[in-house]
Amino acid sequence: MAKGAAVFVAVVALVAGYFWVALNWSYSTGERAGWVQKLSDKGWVCKTWEGEMAMVSMPGTMSEKFNFTVLDDTVAEQVNKLMGKRVSVYYEEKVGLPTSCFGDTRYYVKKISLVEEAPGTAPTPPPPPAATKQ
Repeated sequence: MAKGAAVFVAVVALVAGYFWVALNWSYSTGERAGWVQKLSDKGWVCKTWEGEMAMVSMPGTMSEKFNFTVLDDTVAEQVNKLMGKRVSVYYEEKVGLPTSCFGDTRYYVKKISLVEEAPGTAPTPPPPPAATKQ
């Protein structure tokens, strides 16, 4: 009985260690700028904030979508306040997290800030809505 309990404790410790490393270690970090188009609180049991940002490299070109996850409610509130404005998001990419309980994407937004236009320049218009397939 003691041997079985020791194996069980060892397995639980290994799994807990794996999750600790996966949640605290980032595969990559970065920053992206664009317009947040969508943010929603999703999930049946594990609720996460899932968002979508449109990024345009040059006016008149097709926008690229950046899907992201926000785990912190305070950051999600800031994202909601800046929706529709040009923003920059700082994110961490996490790999190896099983299930969607940790979010639908690998990109976890940690900070968001408003992008101020340079003085004397006209504001960049938001990208046109992306066409959806029927």
